Amino acid sequence: MAARNTARKRAFQILFEGDQRGADVLTVLADWVRHSRSDTRQPPVSEYTMQLVEGYAEHTRRIDELIAQYAVGWTLDRMPVVDRNILRLGAYELIWVDETPDAVVLDEMVQLAKEFSTDESPSFVNGLLGRLKELKPSLRREQ
Repeated sequence: MAARNTARKRAFQILFEGDQRGADVLTVLADWVRHSRSDTRQPPVSEYTMQLVEGYAEHTRRIDELIAQYAVGWTLDRMPVVDRNILRLGAYELIWVDETPDAVVLDEMVQLAKEFSTDESPSFVNGLLGRLKELKPSLRREQ
């Protein structure tokens, strides 16, 4: 499972970079792939990383609506950039990737928050994604 962990971390980094630069995540993904093929110092971009980024890109509007709707006390724009992108990745994988158990998604996103964000972020990420997990059956019907 370490490969999936690394794939998620890279997908998060791509989403984060796109958000910071105001760039399309698919453009950032293409840059990462191109760099990994032309520079041996760059790690390859896995298929799962590509799947996560492309899936997020396909559902961006709906994912942001869900985060904005269920993030109590936070607007999407005021949310820390790291947390916003962890939540985006987690929401995509939780709702649209059936092969990954929900508990694994929550645990992986909480770990990303612990590694890259503030002390309060893991509980915030866990709480919001936990709410989306509870609502998953109705959210999937709305697709």
